[in-house]
Amino acid sequence: MIQSVVGIDVSKDTLDVVLLKEETNAYASFSNNPVGFGKLARWLISQGAGQVHACLEATGQYGDGVAEYLYQAGHMVSVVNPARIKRYGDSKLHRNKTDKADAALIAEFCRKEHPALWTPLPAYLKQLRQMVRRLEDLQANYQQEHNRLSSGISDTWVVEDITDHLKELSKRIKALQKAIFQVIADTAELKEQFDLLLTIPGIGKLTAARLLAEMGDIACFEDAPQLAAYAGLNPKGFRSGSSVHKKTRISKEGRALLRHILYMPAIVACKHNPIIHTFCDRLAQRGLPKMAIVAAAMRKLLHLVFGILKHKQPFDPNYLLQPSFTS
Repeated sequence: MIQSVVGIDVSKDTLDVVLLKEETNAYASFSNNPVGFGKLARWLISQGAGQVHACLEATGQYGDGVAEYLYQAGHMVSVVNPARIKRYGDSKLHRNKTDKADAALIAEFCRKEHPALWTPLPAYLKQLRQMVRRLEDLQANYQQEHNRLSSGISDTWVVEDITDHLKELSKRIKALQKAIFQVIADTAELKEQFDLLLTIPGIGKLTAARLLAEMGDIACFEDAPQLAAYAGLNPKGFRSGSSVHKKTRISKEGRALLRHILYMPAIVACKHNPIIHTFCDRLAQRGLPKMAIVAAAMRKLLHLVFGILKHKQPFDPNYLLQPSFTS
């Protein structure tokens, strides 16, 4: 029986950890790296904790390392959509916004709600995710250098150095893209899903690869709204009293990288995907602003992605009109 519950508030450099106890909760902070993971494990032992149920938010790649470490050490791990924890905090009138308070809230959520247990990605998905994220880094570096070159630099040496760097980055990007597509081609599960995604108007090869990497195992999601919430694309309404309302927006409480991946494909889909084109036209006729329409198209596109992968059926606008397809 699990005796100890741990909440971990994750940031890029730091892990703020709260261990729930009967009298006074224990708190500590560790570096978000392998050295810090080891110190966390030793701290848990020093606190008399055996096997723990550790809970953290699915806010991006920064929590992957500690989740993997704790899982391999024999602990139970839950990686939870931040929207769920925020709703829990709102219900408890949680107001303190500090790393320690957030870690305590995550731990309390874990003890009360018993979230589903997390398991590491299969090796092939882990490899794909690491390669795709490396590609993101290289493309960001390329854009930074390109911006520098366009900023009015006149020194010949600097211009030549940036130009050479751009050429080298371009070679590395092309080589990595080729390697990514080879990994997909060599893995039956990925190849099947990749080919299905390519049938959706608005999704190209790179977008398909990036989606597969960042969504992970599609079987982990019960329905399309759950996947949308994972990406932070679920609607978020505002209400004050009985009469004051604000415009509904997307929550943005989820994987920002997934939203980034979907942005340009959604714009393309608004023009070339018959289902999303009709959907966007209807929203425009209702007077929604352009960015709200794009956000809604991103969510709709992700619903189509879920339905096509779940049912293992290629894109068919007539079949997809059935409401049950994206559920």
